[in-house]
Amino acid sequence: MERIEQTRDKAIAVGVQLNQAPGFRASMEELRSLADACELEVVGEVTQKAEKIITGTYMGSGKIEELKEAMTANQAGIAIFNDELSPSQIRNLEAQLDCRVIDRTLLILDIFSSRAQTREAKLQVEVARLQYMLPRLIGLRESLGRQGGGSGLKNRGAGETKLELDRRRIEDRISALQDDLEKLVARRQVQRNQRRKNEIPVVCLVGYTNAGKSSLMNAVIRKVDPGSDKEVLAKDMLFATLETSVRSIALPNRRSFLLADTVGFVSQLPHHLVKAFRSTLEEVTEADLLLHVVDCSDPEMAKRIEVTNETLRELGAGDIPSLYVYNKADLAEGQSYPEEADGGIYLSAWKGVGVDELVSLIGKRIFTDDKTCEVLIPFAQGRLVSYFKENAVIHAMSHEENGTRLEMTCRQADYDKYQDLFAAVEQA
Repeated sequence: MERIEQTRDKAIAVGVQLNQAPGFRASMEELRSLADACELEVVGEVTQKAEKIITGTYMGSGKIEELKEAMTANQAGIAIFNDELSPSQIRNLEAQLDCRVIDRTLLILDIFSSRAQTREAKLQVEVARLQYMLPRLIGLRESLGRQGGGSGLKNRGAGETKLELDRRRIEDRISALQDDLEKLVARRQVQRNQRRKNEIPVVCLVGYTNAGKSSLMNAVIRKVDPGSDKEVLAKDMLFATLETSVRSIALPNRRSFLLADTVGFVSQLPHHLVKAFRSTLEEVTEADLLLHVVDCSDPEMAKRIEVTNETLRELGAGDIPSLYVYNKADLAEGQSYPEEADGGIYLSAWKGVGVDELVSLIGKRIFTDDKTCEVLIPFAQGRLVSYFKENAVIHAMSHEENGTRLEMTCRQADYDKYQDLFAAVEQA
């Protein structure tokens, strides 16, 4: 049987560069990538340099006419704008262009909607989508009417029902979804409290989308636990990970920590999404160490770092200790790796080179309370020998008349817990 390829809807990318702002070209390229992730084919581009965005129509009348001609020439039915549009801008642009008008925020919302797998992620995305749609019901009504079938922005489920939902019903729906989310948040908080009780450090992977966070997580898992089934989804695509995945990483010195993979950030990340995903991103705010993963082969690396840091500050995680992980060093011209520099380490998660050095750095950063000591455990408390064998590094062990003597390195918490035993040896 002959394979029939699905045709993608054609679109024109539109953007306004304000006051010669740097990074505009990269932002437009990212808009193309977002459109591609939504199965839209960008066949042209219209840009304008200006001092400010025009309130009613986003750009000047001459450029709108140029955009209209470009859409006709390329047989494009969609105009994708590089900024978030106001309800009046959407309404006016649709009237003048007679086509679907989509902004950057709606593109990102659609990607999140298609990537969401767990119930929590689906609820979070739906809340964000409804909050975005609420003030735009009038402006988007025509555009939403064109969203049935075809490829790109399918908006299954919640998206299709916007036409029938009035403002009050949408608000009620948002309220109901948020109630459901609160229950899931409470469950997640119980898990966090249990981790704190067990005194297990949490290390969180953060960074720009597609910087290689999930690939790095898998590389660490393969290094410390070869052949395990703990690996997470890792793809060369925007927002491959929406759900927070947590894995326990056991080190050779019998210490362990939890490694958490989180959703990637992007410039102009819709505030609706940040707000809706706050419960998921709280994993970041309660981490002991952040691994800020950077694609060091990206020409816009400095900009990506600043976007991530800005998002972390918005989440209230700006003061958490960070370790920069410059990933994809194998793709960066002239960059040696593994190498410690620039407040972090250069490595290649794909090749697994530098992972040992990274794990060592993590251990030095989070296990700062280790204490080297000596203890004599009475035979009546022999269970403690087994405990320390599992939870400490034993340097020497001997059996004496009054018990078992251990020379070891243990956690400060264990040292404090069994202070009487340690004190007896120190006094003797």
